[in-house]
Amino acid sequence: MKRRTFIKIIGETAGCAALFAPAIITNTIAVQQQPAEGELPKRLLGKTGLKISSTAFSGFALNKYGKEECNVGVKRAFEKGINYFDVAPAYGESENRMGVALQGIDRSKYYLACKTKMRDGKGALEELERSLKRLKTDYFDIYQLHHLRTPQEVQQVFAEGGAMETIIKAKEQGKVRFIGFSAHTTKAALEAMKRFKFDTVMFPISFVEYYQFDFGKAVLEEAKKQAMGVLAIKALSTGLWHKDEKHTRNWWYRSAESQEEVNLVTRFPLSFEQVSAIFAPSYIDLIDKAIESAKNYRPITEDEKLKLKEFSKNCLSLFKREEDQVAYKSRNHSFCLHYC
Repeated sequence: MKRRTFIKIIGETAGCAALFAPAIITNTIAVQQQPAEGELPKRLLGKTGLKISSTAFSGFALNKYGKEECNVGVKRAFEKGINYFDVAPAYGESENRMGVALQGIDRSKYYLACKTKMRDGKGALEELERSLKRLKTDYFDIYQLHHLRTPQEVQQVFAEGGAMETIIKAKEQGKVRFIGFSAHTTKAALEAMKRFKFDTVMFPISFVEYYQFDFGKAVLEEAKKQAMGVLAIKALSTGLWHKDEKHTRNWWYRSAESQEEVNLVTRFPLSFEQVSAIFAPSYIDLIDKAIESAKNYRPITEDEKLKLKEFSKNCLSLFKREEDQVAYKSRNHSFCLHYC
């Protein structure tokens, strides 16, 4: 669907908003207090007790800019109220750039999260120590298994000598305060949540994926049961690019672009009580717009949800193919365990 169609939908929503009463969602897990006007709201990060900004900073953005732009972008985000910064070794030079950019900011005033894609204990330890050094800190507030895709990967990290042994030991040593994971499929996320009482989960919570095939619903439900903080990635996504569609930026999926668009689509994930913070795509200008949307947040109305649901029908899912592939392989694996 073309961009102008989305803008039209937003215009219609604004025009109809007064005709519909807001669908208020009680956010007893995440929202703690009403911020002063113009302040970036903070929400509890699940059972950790940490109060984090409802828009978080994706360190991947720093891989696209020069040193000075990175320094300015990080400090401006902090000054605007962001106190949760997330990065990973897989993000190229982002760790080094964030480590420099955060210098001069009181370490007690922000939370720093990092990840590892290593599934073995030795590899995870090497990444953890290198990340601490690059980020010029002696501990991470949140340390996460990165990009879990299959139940088999989850089994790998929990096997003897797996990455979880390293992470649990690091927590005992004070190098890690809380433990989380990020996942791109429901099977992987639920398998991880079954095996360990994680503190946080990073998962795609997007109106496109949710309305197309309930993607995220099961993870949100389980997170609520376990009082986990949910960090919503792909929150600004409007789906994969359509064939021959002109790209507005060099990114693998389309994003809400105008402030009006961003305001609307971010209301969707932020209206779930489990969601503690959202992540914008990895561009500093979109992080700035996500900050403004969070400052002006209000629960999404039933009319707005209907508009987004209708719009989602013409969007291309980011995760349906991968979700189906992993589910199919998992069924075959289970069949073979019993009958092969």
